[in-house]
Amino acid sequence: MSEIRLQVKDVSKHFGITKALKDVSFNINKGEIHALIGENGSGKSTLTNSLAGIYQKDSGTFILDGKEVNPANQVEANNEGISIIVQELGTLDGLTVAENIFLGHEQEFVKFGIKNTAAMNKRAGELLKQYGFDRIKPGDMIENYNFEDRKLVEIVKATYFNPKILVIDETTTALSGEGREELYKHMKRIKSEGNTVIFISHDLPEVLRLSDTITVLRDGVYIDTVKSSETDEDGLKKLMVGREVSGEYYRADYGETVSNEVVMWVKNVTVPGLISNVSFELHKGEILGFGGLSESGMHEIGKACFGASFDREGTVELADGTKINDIPTAIAHSIAYTSKDRDNESLVMNQSIRDNICLPSLDKLSNKLNLLSDRKLKKFANTFAETMSTKMQSVDQFVSNLSGGNKQKVVLARWIGKDSDILVLDSPTRGIDVKVKQDIYHLMDKMRKEGKSIIMISEELMELIGMCDRIIIMKDGVINGELKRDKDMDENVLIEKMV
Repeated sequence: MSEIRLQVKDVSKHFGITKALKDVSFNINKGEIHALIGENGSGKSTLTNSLAGIYQKDSGTFILDGKEVNPANQVEANNEGISIIVQELGTLDGLTVAENIFLGHEQEFVKFGIKNTAAMNKRAGELLKQYGFDRIKPGDMIENYNFEDRKLVEIVKATYFNPKILVIDETTTALSGEGREELYKHMKRIKSEGNTVIFISHDLPEVLRLSDTITVLRDGVYIDTVKSSETDEDGLKKLMVGREVSGEYYRADYGETVSNEVVMWVKNVTVPGLISNVSFELHKGEILGFGGLSESGMHEIGKACFGASFDREGTVELADGTKINDIPTAIAHSIAYTSKDRDNESLVMNQSIRDNICLPSLDKLSNKLNLLSDRKLKKFANTFAETMSTKMQSVDQFVSNLSGGNKQKVVLARWIGKDSDILVLDSPTRGIDVKVKQDIYHLMDKMRKEGKSIIMISEELMELIGMCDRIIIMKDGVINGELKRDKDMDENVLIEKMV
């Protein structure tokens, strides 16, 4: 019989009038990977954030190895043997890589009140090398690195001290294939040492492949715990949603002719150190996909098309001859962009849902005197928040209080409300549950049928295969292949061009 590592007993948590967790109880064993799944807003992150000291639960208890724990912050949680890799960025600007790794544990390198920076950097360097991340330098400022590299630093930070429980909250969606494999390796190592991983993911095949046990939450309530070997995707979907999830998931069409009308030309675009001499055309009513490994340059394509790249060379030109060189010009000419790093680049975190949704559309929401009506703004925001099934108290709620998936819904709602003609979507389904993913795919299909054009950048190969008319593969900052929609295409065809 398995030995219990963590008992969750009657845990509840409110955010205002919203009851995020309602008397949740279940057990997690030693030496297992225990997945925690559910739709956006089901309470997964709230529960694990409460365990890791980020939130304070309202009632209930966590019992770790027979002892009640109630950490007031992440440092206290670390000291109890609980660590977390959060869904969004968990590193702090203004600190070095080494300072981020040892944040809260700097005393290890302090003697007579003086911090030994050289010793800290040396130890961080040893860890980075041990993890295979030695291209990341301990003395560099963390903001010099991209989103994925910062997540790799978080993996080191969260696991180097061999925690009893490691929480991984939707981290794999932020990583490329190589980064995921590295994370999987450390998950398996932690399990083999008799410790425990709590794994949150919306990728059900990944959950079934990696986990031993799966607990399902729905609307803040415990639903069931099942053995991974005794269930399948359909069974999990039914537990998550409360009903069968049926119908087409990706696009069902093949062989459709894409319009010859070009809506955007990208010509010889270069961003020093990131992409080099990239050229392509985007057609009316087309979904054009970009795939590649983490350092391939594919994420910079989106920024370049939106006029958001630093030091960009080359031309991004629309059908009417407009050159896109900055963000205001892009928005004024009906281009939308959603960033992979939604908290820092796609949302204003300390503003309301209403303000975030309305922001790109203020010109069309103002009257002839350039005045804005609160009633009109609220109605507009409600319409598009509800279109995306955003779980919220009201549109006056701060975006920062939403779950990761519901933040992503707000990002998409603002651009659907803007009714843009060209949408550049970087990782649009990151942190989104299976039912809402399906809704987003259907929405993209509807948009292309209406003549809107979409650039979709994604690390999810099946998403690219299932949704795109063409797929461009990036490697080392240049285009390394182009593939047309084909019902017989599989992931291996893409991987051959990526590596």
